[in-house]
Amino acid sequence: MFPEFEVIPAVDMQDGQVVQLVGGERGTEKTYGDPVEAAQRWVDAGARTLHLVDLDGAFEGERQNAAAIDAVLDAVGADVDVQLGGGIRTAEDAVSLLDRGLDRVILGTAAVETPEIVGEISDEHPGSVLVSLDAKDGEVVVSGWTEGTGLDPAEAAERYADLGAGGILFTDVDVEGQLEGVRTEPVRRLVDSVDIPVIASGGVATIDDVLALQSAGAAAVVVGSALYEGQFTLDAAIDALDGSSE
Repeated sequence: MFPEFEVIPAVDMQDGQVVQLVGGERGTEKTYGDPVEAAQRWVDAGARTLHLVDLDGAFEGERQNAAAIDAVLDAVGADVDVQLGGGIRTAEDAVSLLDRGLDRVILGTAAVETPEIVGEISDEHPGSVLVSLDAKDGEVVVSGWTEGTGLDPAEAAERYADLGAGGILFTDVDVEGQLEGVRTEPVRRLVDSVDIPVIASGGVATIDDVLALQSAGAAAVVVGSALYEGQFTLDAAIDALDGSSE
């Protein structure tokens, strides 16, 4: 997983449309059109992985945008890795998605409520589970970022690594969607706590933010608003990463 650092475009879906929320709050969304068109745009620009989120599923507890997700999977084919989160609550649901052709499932609420689900899925599809640790005020939050858990992100990451998680998706909710920059220290702390890949998300506004997260040890970064709002292009970010490795 992620032999080289990647910029992963986000395709967050609500009511069948691509949206971006500010700080995870419903009602703050901006809409960016059809998910398949967005996904194809990012693939054409060089994306090797796509990050899909069923936001309705995250808030309601069961997947709501299945038709749009299937359409994206059909459109991009097997050449692009696709990871999906939002509303995946059972091992059976996760395994059916992985059998369908999804590369990775992202578990948040389900992993907190039933940690053993990570091992159950990993037994059938090794390396396929990303545990989503979304942090607000230094605490892991679930149910669409609406409920606190009392869990410390780094301690939780260690626990899920031991349970068989293939990677950790860390979202800094305090800066998510605000286009005001990233905080590298929470990412660095997570990276230091586990031996599995950490994917960073939240706050990216510039290519310098992308490079900062790479320097902090992240294996990849998920970018949403900055790409949709034209703060920088995916092509330019990929070029900058190529230049930083020379």
